[in-house]
Amino acid sequence: MSWPAAEGDRVAGFSLRRVREAGIPARRRASKAGTALLDRWLLVQRDNEKPATPAHLWLASLPGTARPALQRLVRLAKTRWAVETGYRELKDTLGIDHFEGRTWPGWHRHVTLVTAALLFLAEHRARTPKHAAPA
Repeated sequence: MSWPAAEGDRVAGFSLRRVREAGIPARRRASKAGTALLDRWLLVQRDNEKPATPAHLWLASLPGTARPALQRLVRLAKTRWAVETGYRELKDTLGIDHFEGRTWPGWHRHVTLVTAALLFLAEHRARTPKHAAPA
């Protein structure tokens, strides 16, 4: 599977396994509640260079017993890049870190306006064709 990253698209193999929560705290909670140990989903990323060793692991507690879609879990696990890119734009392009006031209302207004500007830019980019000439 592939996902966007700062240095370009990355590719790796992923697998999904159902695991049971373990350890003394989990056993105590289950014993106190009179229930079985909870099932979790373990998302495993294996890089193509070293397929025998897991590169990253994510543990998810999802409702229901149906197997979640692997692509969706990978997309959720890899949203860090999108968050970092958005924050960098808030900071570098829109100036979220430029506020020098000392009051909560002033800071709140500043952050609200910067966030609204980011929303405007995102909507503008979504509506503008990728190969359109600049205005």
